[in-house]
Amino acid sequence: MIQEGLHTYTDGTTEFVGWLVQDDHAETPRPGVLIAHAFGGLGDFEKEQACKLADMGYTVLAMDYYGGGQRATSRTQAFEWIGALNADRPKLAQRMHCALDTLKNLPRVDPNRTAAIGYCYGGKAVLDLARTGGDLRVAASLHGLYDPPPGPAQPIKPAVLILHGWGDPLAPPEAVQELCAELTKNCPDWQLLAFGHTGHAFTNPTADMPDQGILYSEIATRHSWRALADFLADKLSP
Repeated sequence: MIQEGLHTYTDGTTEFVGWLVQDDHAETPRPGVLIAHAFGGLGDFEKEQACKLADMGYTVLAMDYYGGGQRATSRTQAFEWIGALNADRPKLAQRMHCALDTLKNLPRVDPNRTAAIGYCYGGKAVLDLARTGGDLRVAASLHGLYDPPPGPAQPIKPAVLILHGWGDPLAPPEAVQELCAELTKNCPDWQLLAFGHTGHAFTNPTADMPDQGILYSEIATRHSWRALADFLADKLSP
């Protein structure tokens, strides 16, 4: 039976409030999936994705990279929080590693079969996890941001999947090309699927700012989910 609820964890300094979805009657550990939320904080959207993945047989932790389970009450506040993390990318990576370790240590997770997926700024966070030596099988970014953190590049262990709206003003073609060059150099297994006539936040049903290139796309959402599901099934198989 699928159960869901709050799951707190800590890095020794900050307490984080995630959302754990799992089958309490699973007889053997299952592959684990970490979800990194969009810029507003952990909310209903990420919890719904967690439930969908749990129904597919995964144990899922929707993480909290702001701390305290905070959810922004305005775009201005969200951008302030993002700005603070952007100014300290090592802190962002440390929080991602903490969440991954938390996932791996759950009793119903096979620590050798884990993945991380992220939406919007969460996609950037997942890529930073992979870029800083994260030991997992899959890192997937959906309408993410692609600028690398400062410092020397490291080999990327997980297979990487980039699901991208080609019209995304926050990740223009030159940023995509730079990411692909980075992955070609550092990651032995990566894929990019780009959707034409598609902007930022295309999986978010509440995204409705077409003048800013931010708009939900039912078609891109459907196709990206299918690609993500296939990628996870392939890479997390025993």
